[in-house]
Amino acid sequence: MRSRNRQTIRDSHAEAALFNRRVGFAMFVVVVVFSVLLYNMYTLQVVQHESFQTRSNDNRIRVVPIAPNRGLIYDRNGILLAENRPVLSLEITPERVQNLEDTLQRLQQLLDLDDESVSDFYTAQKRERRFRSVIFLDSLNEEQIARFAVRQHEFPGVSLEARLVRHYPYADALTHALGYVAKINRNDVIELREQGVQANYAATRTIGKLGVEGFYEEQLHGTVGYQQVEVDIHGRMLRTLSIEPPIPGQDLYLEIDLPLQLKVDELLGDQRGSIIVMDPRDGGILAMVSKPSYNPNWFAQGISVAQYQSLLQSRHSPLLNRTTQGGYPPASTIKPQLAIVGLEEQIITPETKIWDPGWFQIKGVDHRYRDWLSWGHGWVNVTDAIVESCDTFYYDLALKLGIDTISEHMTQYGFGEYTGIDIAEETAAVMPSRGWKRARFNQPWYAGETVSIGIGQSYWTSTPMQLAVATSVVANRGQRPVPRLLGEIGDGDIRLPAVVEERPPVILNNPENWEIARDAMTKVVTSIKGTARTAFKDATYTSAGKTGTAQVIGIAQDAEYDAESIAEEYRDNAMYVGYAPHDNPEIVIVLAVENAGGGGSVAAPLARKVMDFYFSQVNTLANNR
Repeated sequence: MRSRNRQTIRDSHAEAALFNRRVGFAMFVVVVVFSVLLYNMYTLQVVQHESFQTRSNDNRIRVVPIAPNRGLIYDRNGILLAENRPVLSLEITPERVQNLEDTLQRLQQLLDLDDESVSDFYTAQKRERRFRSVIFLDSLNEEQIARFAVRQHEFPGVSLEARLVRHYPYADALTHALGYVAKINRNDVIELREQGVQANYAATRTIGKLGVEGFYEEQLHGTVGYQQVEVDIHGRMLRTLSIEPPIPGQDLYLEIDLPLQLKVDELLGDQRGSIIVMDPRDGGILAMVSKPSYNPNWFAQGISVAQYQSLLQSRHSPLLNRTTQGGYPPASTIKPQLAIVGLEEQIITPETKIWDPGWFQIKGVDHRYRDWLSWGHGWVNVTDAIVESCDTFYYDLALKLGIDTISEHMTQYGFGEYTGIDIAEETAAVMPSRGWKRARFNQPWYAGETVSIGIGQSYWTSTPMQLAVATSVVANRGQRPVPRLLGEIGDGDIRLPAVVEERPPVILNNPENWEIARDAMTKVVTSIKGTARTAFKDATYTSAGKTGTAQVIGIAQDAEYDAESIAEEYRDNAMYVGYAPHDNPEIVIVLAVENAGGGGSVAAPLARKVMDFYFSQVNTLANNR
């Protein structure tokens, strides 16, 4: 019989055991996984709670800087010279604008803007995130505000925002003293980073560039504030959590007397040059005008390329601060100081006389150095030489002194050095010597150059501010002040006086030599032969001074100077230095008027008008007390 295959009966016990093992393994895995999850939850929620809470707050809470209000600038009378004005700026948030290019084109057409505004916006946009607003137009005028306001609904993502901008009420009358603020550029950022103060400018858009604004930037700027704001995942602000207000900058009170400053500016008019009025007792600058000037509000509100190019390309150099950067031959204005040097070195005495035929010659040289008075002054001593401004006397004196002796002494009066005035725009000009010429030109010094130095010509140049210091030294009988614009710093309700500095005084072996020079300078405005007598005739106050006429180009030996026959830029500069009253000086005045003619005929009459105005103010104040 064929046997049948028998089927195996299922082993339920084995299957149950296998199932139980699998379930057990699965449960083990679940327990392990949940244990890991629980451990991680414990670690996150307990162990690392503070760390992750900080990270969460960093994502949820943002610290936004708040710019401080810039300190104000006043004159000595409390008249506001630099203020912060509220303006409306047009700002665009790119994230909320569907078609940015079309929006910019329509805004440009609506507000009559040039292509530069659009290109500037694109440049600024690259530095900001899309959800941050970017300034499209710094300051809108009333017409632009009205045009945009009626059509604002057509420009989603574009808004008018209020902010403060620097404004100078007296415009170009104070530019070279106050300076200006302008937008922070790449170089400014680098400098701020090097100084370690970049964080303090986190919300600031402008910075002091020149003048008082630049020199006292730290005091004027203030301290940045902060506000904590809650933001969404895109960085948009939802609400303000806390605010740490900024600390405003300190206010500055200058020595500038605004009425005097405006009068000086008016008197100089359209002429190129500089006028300085300084208190010789402490160096306070009462007036400081440089012409031509420019409107600092152009820079504060955002200067256009066309405006800036017009300043750069002007042949009259309005950007140059002539009071501290203008290098003029000092001409005869330095004759009092040079006379003192001759007396101190005992090259001359008060009684020394020379014969002036109208010219001077170096022995063995054919060239004649002409006096301004062609027929000469006759016999002159040191006082006559200052009063009549005799060139021949000083040709002879300079040659006997020698250039190195002259340079050594004149450096003590501040020539060839920075005066230390509290603005950065200053040049040391040139007080030449043998060593200077060798280093500059690799050439020897010639005797003929020393002769020209005797009347403040040749390589010798001076700034009007240096002349103010040198004149103050004579007026003060040796004390040498440091010029300064700052009078006081406002700290809340308290006004702290500025530090008054002095340089080492000029000490003479014979102090009587001061009186010889001062007496001669007084006779310049009082003697019948004085070169400034006509200008100061019948003045109600006493004064002393010295005229100067500086040659800009040389005149041939056999030629006569004729202003009408040469181009204006080659005509003589008119110079004047003086102080008043002559016994106890309150003011020193320096004028340099470019290509205007003689010091006695042009500069001295201007100086008289300035002094008249100053003393009329003094008398008015005295009568009102």
